[in-house]
Amino acid sequence: MLIKNAIVFDADRVFRNREINISGEKFVESSFMNIGFTSEEDKKHVDATGLYAIPGLVDIHFHGCMGDDFCDAKEDTIKNIAEYEAKVGVTSICPATMTISKDDLKEIMKKAAEYTGDTGSKLVGINMEGPFISEAKKGAQSSKYILNSDVDFFNELNELSGNLIKLVDIAPEGDGAMDFIAGVKDKVVVSIAHTMANYDIASKAFEEGASHVTHLYNAMPPFTHREPGVIGAAIDNDRVCVELICDGIHIHPAVVRATFKMFGNERVILISDSMRACGLSDGEYTLGGQKVFVTGRKAVLDDGTIAGSVTNLFECMKRAVQDMHIRLEDAVAAATINPAKQIGIYDKVGSIEDGKYADLVLMDKSLNIKAVYVHGKEIFSEL
Repeated sequence: MLIKNAIVFDADRVFRNREINISGEKFVESSFMNIGFTSEEDKKHVDATGLYAIPGLVDIHFHGCMGDDFCDAKEDTIKNIAEYEAKVGVTSICPATMTISKDDLKEIMKKAAEYTGDTGSKLVGINMEGPFISEAKKGAQSSKYILNSDVDFFNELNELSGNLIKLVDIAPEGDGAMDFIAGVKDKVVVSIAHTMANYDIASKAFEEGASHVTHLYNAMPPFTHREPGVIGAAIDNDRVCVELICDGIHIHPAVVRATFKMFGNERVILISDSMRACGLSDGEYTLGGQKVFVTGRKAVLDDGTIAGSVTNLFECMKRAVQDMHIRLEDAVAAATINPAKQIGIYDKVGSIEDGKYADLVLMDKSLNIKAVYVHGKEIFSEL
């Protein structure tokens, strides 16, 4: 396939006018005229005049959409999620678990390992958000199943998943947390999450090998001038990446702008943290076994605690640009390059480069999706 006249977001984080060549499932550098294309799809020409071409988005922290939750672990759960996410430009998915029972977590991992879906987005990993968290900052997680960090249990789950777990979240102040980091850091990205850790404890966790912070500012002590907490410790450690939910509910636009200034454009990762109501109307839903009430763009428990988002990652990226005044280049990188690098899949996806999977979104100047391709296959098109 030849995509002509596009404004392409390149791996060096700059937009350039150029063509994009796709052969089979991959991007290729060779000139269209010099490649022995054989299939009708390969021979196709797409005129993308006036359109941005960006890599398919990578969501490394979300729970569900369109009535499905990754933790449901039903036969078609992942398939349904993948099909919706692909249509909204999220071509690589790393859905998150919750703080639920050990048996339920095991079943989720088994279902993920068995998944062979070839429609929609690609399942590239699992984000294990619970159960190694702090009850004091559990947020929308259930306190009933909170556990101390446990290397053996993590290893069991990871084996059941086929080694799909890419992120594991912990409260570093918990018993055994530092030993846990040392025990798993070579297998998985360790993230600080749902925590009461102060600056010193968080800094120690980063020294031990943690390198990520889950939904920055949410479910952790605030960043103040005398108690910088997890946020201050993350700023001080150049190895640490941080997640931002730019749905317009979780974080004030001024704080989003400040975060990009403090961390730079290579350490911020946009996530959706979407739950099953994403893509649906207002009403009553569930998250981790708890009732969630959705009104507009806000999802809350019955006590008012924010319970994830109802906004997909593409819309979060779009909102970051249009409402929060983040540079388009920085917002796109934070939803593509940065997450792909953080979970170790940048050799396959995250940029439009020779040899990588042809995951691609075409969008107009108002950031409306015009076409989506996953592994070179057209998922959606208005062209």
